[in-house]
Amino acid sequence: MESQIIAKVSRGSRMNQIYLPKSNLSIIPGQYVVINALINPAQYTEKATFKPYFYGLKRIEPIKLWAIKEIFSISSKFAGKEDNIIITGSFLDAGFNFNDIDIIILSKNVNTKGVELEILAKLGIKPHILALSKEEFLQGLASDPLYQTMISKCISKNRIIFKFKPTINARLLDLHLLKSKTLIDNFEILNGKEKYYLTFNLISISLFIQRGKITKNIVEKTIKREFGIKTLEEIKENFVEGSFLDKYKIIYNKTFDLIIRRIKNESK
Repeated sequence: MESQIIAKVSRGSRMNQIYLPKSNLSIIPGQYVVINALINPAQYTEKATFKPYFYGLKRIEPIKLWAIKEIFSISSKFAGKEDNIIITGSFLDAGFNFNDIDIIILSKNVNTKGVELEILAKLGIKPHILALSKEEFLQGLASDPLYQTMISKCISKNRIIFKFKPTINARLLDLHLLKSKTLIDNFEILNGKEKYYLTFNLISISLFIQRGKITKNIVEKTIKREFGIKTLEEIKENFVEGSFLDKYKIIYNKTFDLIIRRIKNESK
């Protein structure tokens, strides 16, 4: 695949130099390249300044970074004036997992179907798209623990500056917790990924109601500690047994009791 990189020549002590980003997919150390001066550098400004913002992770595979650049471009095409585009989900985890990519588009006018179809056509990935205004997203961050875990590990098009005060809405948390009861009722028939999602949901709610602010890293560490497992893959690959369910029930019941107490206090 032929590549074109727009870079600025830097003055060196003995030789002038050009820095090439490691994220480029086709140019490798030791390879010869052709350098040409641009006639009109201004027209390449946008192409040369793709600098996404990383939160909760230091690096990502080059192929994924290329996919993110494409996703930003596609999403912008189908959105009105957006405040930001945020990539999150297990897509950002190390390895080549392309099955779970969550896209948050902060805009009041988004053709989500158009975004989904073009990403599927160009990248072969079926994304999960959440489109909402910046105000709605701030409300979600304040009251929904899953919003907080999403934003704690993500890559965004623009810098994220979200200040919010956690709001414990016990009735809303009660509804979210009800989803996690599915694991108790259907432990034998659920697959590993379903068990992991429901466990993550439970621990997120449990931590949120106690401390207000959480991150994905905190939730994952708590899962491993509470269930006595070394890696999260034990759940995702469905290697958990009855003892896991016993611990899960205890945590679920404690979390449920905390929520009920909150609801009663709010009703006074």
